Amino acid sequence: MNHYEAGNFDVIVVGAGHAGSEAALAAARMGSKTLLITINLDMVAFMPCNPSIGGPAKGVVVREIDALGGEMGRNIDKTYIQMRMLNTGKGPAVRALRAQADKFMYANEMKKTIEETKNLVLRQGIADELIIEEGICKGIITNTGAIYRSKTVILTAGTSSRGQIIIGELKYSSGPNNSQPSIKLSESLLENGFELKRFKTGTPPRVKSSTIDYSLTEEQPGDKKANHFSYETPNSVYLKDQLSCWLTYTNEETHQKIQENLHRAPMFTGIVEGVGARYCPSIEDKVVRFSDKPRHQLFLEPEGRNTEEVYVQGLSTSLPEDVQQDIIHSIEGLENAEMMRTGYAIEYDVVTPHQLRPSLETKVVENLFTAGQMNGTSGYEEAAGQGIMAGINAALKVQGKEPFVMKRSEGYIGVMIDDLVTKGTNEPYRLLTSRAEYRLLLRHDNADFRLTKIGHEIGLISKERYDTFLIKKAQVEGELERLGSIRLKPTAEIQSYLTEKNQAPLKDGILAKDFLRRPEVAYQDLLAFVPRDYELPATVEEQVEIQVKYEGYIAKASQKVDKLKRMENKRIPENIDYASINGIATEAKEKLIKIQPETIAQASRISGVNPADISILMVYVEQGKIAKVSVLE
Repeated sequence: MNHYEAGNFDVIVVGAGHAGSEAALAAARMGSKTLLITINLDMVAFMPCNPSIGGPAKGVVVREIDALGGEMGRNIDKTYIQMRMLNTGKGPAVRALRAQADKFMYANEMKKTIEETKNLVLRQGIADELIIEEGICKGIITNTGAIYRSKTVILTAGTSSRGQIIIGELKYSSGPNNSQPSIKLSESLLENGFELKRFKTGTPPRVKSSTIDYSLTEEQPGDKKANHFSYETPNSVYLKDQLSCWLTYTNEETHQKIQENLHRAPMFTGIVEGVGARYCPSIEDKVVRFSDKPRHQLFLEPEGRNTEEVYVQGLSTSLPEDVQQDIIHSIEGLENAEMMRTGYAIEYDVVTPHQLRPSLETKVVENLFTAGQMNGTSGYEEAAGQGIMAGINAALKVQGKEPFVMKRSEGYIGVMIDDLVTKGTNEPYRLLTSRAEYRLLLRHDNADFRLTKIGHEIGLISKERYDTFLIKKAQVEGELERLGSIRLKPTAEIQSYLTEKNQAPLKDGILAKDFLRRPEVAYQDLLAFVPRDYELPATVEEQVEIQVKYEGYIAKASQKVDKLKRMENKRIPENIDYASINGIATEAKEKLIKIQPETIAQASRISGVNPADISILMVYVEQGKIAKVSVLE
């Protein structure tokens, strides 16, 4: 094949899924001349699985992407058909926004944004080979022989990486949704010394809406109260004409049909070789693992306003097509449902994430970054979170600047990347609130307080938007100061209010701030006793109430973060010889050599490295016995 020079760029992004879209937009918006190359232009930011964005932990990631200046939050706010706040009866640390997307509108709107972005070229093509010279990535070669040279490359090929779709006994080479797979890129990675493993994910069948008997299911409407993912979306545009989802369940007949056909299930016959996600199991896996449960929830989710396709969430499967049809017809409300698309499993290649730096640059090849499902995660949100970080760090590398590494105390994105590069993963990684030790600090409501300043400094948040945020910040601080300066007296009005709330009466005067700390006292109620002569946005009022009511817990969490800062700031020299350090356990040495942690704090989080090992390592590093340590700014 004849090769030809096709162009020079600062950043090349391979793959335009959720990771690639965010990576390319971030790099281009930071001033890097960027190429986004993808197998099929009709599948930019496509949703081959669940037509939704958000949920526990994932919804916070979308807010973090938005606070940094990314696109996912803005895009779903333009294209949702339903919006719901989950866990409203629980504390703010686990509240989560979730939106049903019009999947076709979502993809089209993201493609339009990419096409209109300055410094960004979108092109259809298949990247076959990396150009690597003396351990440095300098571009890609496509299947048509085009040579694109660049200063950095970001791989976000997702489930297309040597993808294989599995339905019953049928197994064939394919990317998601029967798109073309990327075969030779994996081969190029292997040739250049990368370690790959196989993971599996799956998707359920889609059924025709007009053939569903919704009267036998339970309606799940959207929220009437306005909520959005992006801090820039005004509540005035909140969608009133939302589409409902519907709840139904599997039953004994469903489970019996599955049990009778386990001998045809690829998961149990050995056809499936990749490791699947524990937190998103197939229906056949659920029936086997939880055989004591008489039923499992299924949500019927519309895929858009202008389609009859309905996604059967909870029914992910790779059973043969005829079995899938029988299963569907055993479910209440779906007795006469017409299956429009068959569920399937897909196996794909993963770059084992211990080969990555916290910046998502690979240790094996300089100037090469990876993001998204290629790094072993599951979910659009996890992919997009990595994508924006890879895009930021590739652009920073082009600018000759230090990488931006989000700390675990700064965001769920930081938790996810640290988990991946420090602990690795043996299955598709899914973000959960339980993974974040500082989850009370990493809330849905305060992502802008955590990350907007960083986004502005990087160049992704405009001055206008940053000034708007500073006004909000000042309003919150002003109201907190006001409530901390007003003393309430035990008036008859206040005592009567407390009696109604079954609260103890006041014996003496109390600061308004302390009064608000009482569990049954709401901020809106407090305003009756400490009225304002000016308006405050609902988001400011929410922030004030949370900060007051959870002040003690937040302070404790912040103290833990401060204690860790010393270890977070202690860099470990790259030329350190762990094998020569006396006193460190053998297992710890092996893990340290494999992971090559960049800081003492990261080293302390490696499984198999205990506190005694860290103490010895700190002595060596601080005394400069192996190499001089540099302290992070």
